[in-house]
Order: sequence, then structure tokens, then C-alpha cells
Amino acid sequence: MGKPTGFLEYQRETSVAVPPLERIKNFNEFHTPLSMEEQQTQAARCMECGVPFCQAGMMLPGGASGCPLNNLVPEWNDLIYHGNWEEAYDRLKKTNNFPEFTSRVCPALCEAACTCGLNGDAVTTKENEHGIIEYAYEMGYAKARVPKVRTGKKIAIIGSGPSGLAAADTLNRRGHSVTVYERSDRLGGLLMYGIPNMKLEKWVIDRKIHIMKEEGVEFVVNANVGEDVKAADILKNYDRVILACGASNPRDIKVPGREAKGIYFAVDFLKSTTKALLDHGLKDGTFISAKGKKVMVIGGGDTGNDCVGTSIRHGCASVIQVEMMPKLPETREDNNPWPQWPRVLKTDYGQEEAIAKFGQDPRIYQTTVKEFIADKKGNLCKVKLVKLEPKKDETTGRMRMAEVEGSEYTVDCDMVLIAAGFLGSQTYVTKAFKVQTNERDNVKTEANTYETNVKNVFVAGDMHRGQSLVVWAIKEGREAAKAVDISLMGYTNIN
Repeated sequence: MGKPTGFLEYQRETSVAVPPLERIKNFNEFHTPLSMEEQQTQAARCMECGVPFCQAGMMLPGGASGCPLNNLVPEWNDLIYHGNWEEAYDRLKKTNNFPEFTSRVCPALCEAACTCGLNGDAVTTKENEHGIIEYAYEMGYAKARVPKVRTGKKIAIIGSGPSGLAAADTLNRRGHSVTVYERSDRLGGLLMYGIPNMKLEKWVIDRKIHIMKEEGVEFVVNANVGEDVKAADILKNYDRVILACGASNPRDIKVPGREAKGIYFAVDFLKSTTKALLDHGLKDGTFISAKGKKVMVIGGGDTGNDCVGTSIRHGCASVIQVEMMPKLPETREDNNPWPQWPRVLKTDYGQEEAIAKFGQDPRIYQTTVKEFIADKKGNLCKVKLVKLEPKKDETTGRMRMAEVEGSEYTVDCDMVLIAAGFLGSQTYVTKAFKVQTNERDNVKTEANTYETNVKNVFVAGDMHRGQSLVVWAIKEGREAAKAVDISLMGYTNIN
């Protein structure tokens, strides 16, 4: 159990971040990991609780508590503490196909549910995970392991995001022959073009894809199934199909003036930056640039924060982030007890950089857009905003954010980035495969299952559950792989 008194003897220590004004000069990851010895000391703080909420993945009010993958956190923390890094890697890989991704981009649901966090600071589980996987690559533990036996069964996976990759990796290890189709020019889906480099450098994805290729997974890029590639051909040539295309319909802001030039969806903005960065180092101006712009980001989530950080790296003149909901408290309130996910104020890297660059937090709470205003040439020049307040809906009894009468005001703005979430799967894919969808445009299945109404067609990830976290996408990919394996073999030994 690590060191029984470790949580009393050692303080929580995390990797050191490059100062904001320095790191905005490039798009690199900006944390310096702890040394192995320091990481082992941090692992000593884990008490291996009798009831380890860190690995529970339970749904409680407000979201999941603990890791949805049920990572064996106390076990590999103990192994790190005792210096058994290779065995720690084996235990970590038992539940997580891609710790190199989750240790960088996951919000650490495990740490939020850590017992040490009840009256102190949580164990550095996310960074311990990062230490395990990077040491495994360094020492060769993470090398390709080619399946010794093949079943002769062929599976097509549509989409190479985290759920598609997890399903592909799991089914390939089982011995099935897997082909992954990706409509973009690079593999990784959301990981490649939805998450900026400073959170996940793309060589990390390429490194893992290379290993999967060595293990026998086939990848086809620039293959837009449902348009360029016929669904009928996929169904004919493969024994099973898994749809893992994500929830890629961005939610729009439909107010007067929406047609003004200079308004973009966040996903298009972020993708254009990453693609240009990878293609030619942002040198030829083919991306959506915020340089010199007065930027407004609409949306207070992770994607909105990514837009703030990316705009600052472009060299924007200013940036604000508009959020409909009230500002969260700085500490847990009585109605949000541990081990629920803490609904508290989080100042992320982009907001930190805005504060350092412009001297103030970019977030404006309880506010929404009333109108976009364009100049005579049709270019966005101002945005009319309105303040909001929580009010109870007399019909439903629920609280909603209502406009405050007379609170409208305008701000100068020549670029808007809409980061208001996503609204389900794209219809051309679902229609091509003739799968049913629910009221949210997610592919419909029976509860806790992954098979669609179409024989031999399964679904996983955001396309199934709606917009969610990378760790949930991996979970869905693994579970869909089990369902496919059972349908093919009559049983499964996938754990």
C-alpha cells in the first residue's frame, strides 16, 4: 500500500509548468515531469484505501466519481513506490489502452475522488500514470506485441478517435483483423485536431499509431465513409462494423447578424491551427488566424479555454470568454460533498495566460450574445451582449438562465469563436448505415449495449453517448470491442 504514513510525511508535488508569458511563444507541451525518485515519493502517499473511490467510476450527482476505466490505481501506485515500474505498466495497460493520452488530457476524475483529497491534497495519480507510460517507452516495455493467433474475422472501424482506436487495439490483441477508416488526412480524430498541441503533442499519437501498425492494425486515411466510401461496401467486406465517428455537429449561436464575416466554430479554428502547424509550422497563412484580433470566445468549457490559449499564441489583441452560467465557488459547497466531482472554480492554462498577458481573467459570467454587428463590408465589428440571472421556470419548476431586462451592452470584437458544445453524430453517416438515432442525434442502442438496429453494426464513443471525455471514449471503445467479440466468437476473454 505504498508507505502507510506516506500521506502524512510527504506533501503533494506536481510537475513544474513553464511560466505563462514564456510558454505562449510556442505550441509545445509545457510541463517538466518529476524525476523517477520524486514520482516514487508521490506514489508513497497512496494509502490503498479499503474502498478506493479513485478507481470506482461510479455515477453520482454531478457526474462520474473516480476513473471510468476502473484503473487499478492503488496497485500501480504501490508498484511505483517499490520501484516495480514494469509491473506497474502491466497493471496500467490491463485497463487503459492509451495512458499516454489520458495522462495528458484527462481531467483526473481519479484525483477528484481520492480519499486524501477529503481533508488534504489528492495523490498525484495522473502524473504517476504519465511516469509509468513514458518510462515504459524509454525502457522498451511499450513495444509492439503482435498477436500469435488470428481468428480470420475482419472488422471495420469508422473513425480513428479515442473510441475507435481503443476498439481497434482491443480487437486486434484478441486476434481479429482490424481496419480503421479515417476521413481526415491524419489519424487520431479528436486527439489529433480537436486538442491543441500544448495539451497533447502529436508525436505522442503518431508513436502509438506506429506501434498499432506493427501489431497488425490497418489504417486508411482520407476515407470519408458514407460519402467517398460506400457503407454497403464496408458491410459486404467485413464481418462486423463499429461506428466511432464522434459527436461532430457544433452547436451554433443563432442570433441576428450570425452571417457576419469573422465568426467561426471552435473546432474549425483549432483544427486549422494544428493542421497548419503540422504541415508547415504556421508559415503560409492558410489557417484561421487571431493575430491582431479582438477575440470573443463563446463557451466556458475546455474547448473554450483551448481557444483562449490558441488565440494568445497567434498574437491576438485581446480575448474575452463569455459564459452563460454563474461563476463557481472556489471551494466545495455543502451540496457538493466528496467524492462527487468538485463543482468549483478552475482556472485553466488559457485563462492563466490571458491573466498574465492582459492583466485580467478573460471570463465574463452570466452573459450571452444578443446580436452580432457587422460593418458596411459585412465584417464583424461589435457584439451585443446581455446579462443573465437564474430564474425558476413556472412550467417545469427548473432553474434557467433568463435575460436581465435593460442589461444589454456592446463590445468591440472582430473575431468570434463558438465553443458551445456539440449536438450528436453527422446524419450522412447514420443514414448511410441506416442506424436509428435518438432525440439528441446519437446512435440508439439498448441501455448499456453497443449493437445498433442494423445487424453486425455497433457503435462507440461520442457517437453513442454524446460529447464526453477521452477517458469515456476509451471505455466505450473497449466495451464495444467486447460486444463485437462475443457476437463473433460466442464468448469473450477480453477483460
